[in-house]
Amino acid sequence: MTDQISFSVEAPAKINLTLHVVGKREDGYHLLDSLVAFAGMGDTLDFTPAETVTLSVVGPTAALIPPPDAKGGGENIVLKAARLLAEATSTTKGAAITLTKRLPVAAGIGGGSADAAAALKGLMRLWDVSLAPEALNALALAIGADVPVCLAGTPTRMMGIGQWLEPAPALPPAWLVLVNPMVPLHTPAVFKARSGDFSPADPLAHSPADALALAQALAARRNDLTPAAIAIEPVVGEVLAALATSTSCLLARMSGSGATCFGLFAKAGEAKAAAQSLTLAQPGWWVAAAKLL
Repeated sequence: MTDQISFSVEAPAKINLTLHVVGKREDGYHLLDSLVAFAGMGDTLDFTPAETVTLSVVGPTAALIPPPDAKGGGENIVLKAARLLAEATSTTKGAAITLTKRLPVAAGIGGGSADAAAALKGLMRLWDVSLAPEALNALALAIGADVPVCLAGTPTRMMGIGQWLEPAPALPPAWLVLVNPMVPLHTPAVFKARSGDFSPADPLAHSPADALALAQALAARRNDLTPAAIAIEPVVGEVLAALATSTSCLLARMSGSGATCFGLFAKAGEAKAAAQSLTLAQPGWWVAAAKLL
């Protein structure tokens, strides 16, 4: 029997193209209706067979991940995914996992959730185990609300607290410029700061013909958490203004609970030029151009 070969799994950034807060449960969790897509950049997880499960974190934003606290809390989400999958499948196998971290942390683009979803995919392959779709979705939800949609990895309408998913209409070719001012925005704080009524969802029913039609469809919808995020971190408003005034930007919007915002562009060259200009103008910001997947 030959040794298993190491392999990699990508963890693309999750983008909330729209985010409507449609209600609130008795337990305090808010109910969402969101059009989620993914960007052609993100983190990478490498897997190698091992006796025990270990995690090494490298990459440009690795230092942003908080260490476990003194009481052993704050378990890394990748290790949590590994632990829950091992328990659910009764496996005793290990894995040496290396996470190359490129996405900012607490940024509204599902970096940790994408890493956890990639961990589940990679470990199921490495350990040669599987779960029924319903059981896998429940396990993903136990890790985090965005993990099921990151596991799907395709344009999706995400509802409830993240447990209800349905395929979204196909999206046209388009490019994104992702910008984060390098201030963390924690989701609970943004929801707590949110005020106003709940907004009914208006899900995308048809595939837009091109990037301009997509921008027009998105402009008729919104991200209900944007005012609260700006109230906590006014720089989010500055990011949105900088994107909106970038040449050829069709739409500027915040993703998730922030602070990452995105500009929608029709062409790769336009997005890359805008990203370069923003990087020069704001060297302290995290800026990336990526294809809309």
